[in-house]
Amino acid sequence: MPIDRKNRGLAAAVLLASLLALGGCSSTIADMAMPADAPARQKDANGYLPVHDLPPDRADPTIKPADQAKIEQELIAARARQASTAAQAGK
Repeated sequence: MPIDRKNRGLAAAVLLASLLALGGCSSTIADMAMPADAPARQKDANGYLPVHDLPPDRADPTIKPADQAKIEQELIAARARQASTAAQAGK
């Protein structure tokens, strides 16, 4: 029985050591030289995404004011129907 436990502990230690060793190599694998026919990977100078580059403003609104008013009225009517249904179910 003690020998089996000893072998199991040794196997777990070897597995853990190999995982740590392979995990340390993962960052260097990405920077390895590629074959000559592979496309070159561009490296960004600063490494950050351009979060302040916004698209230009729209010339026309996405929803016309008349359509927006119609949608709002439909939503108000749907809310009233749900409230009345809930009130009837709560009785």
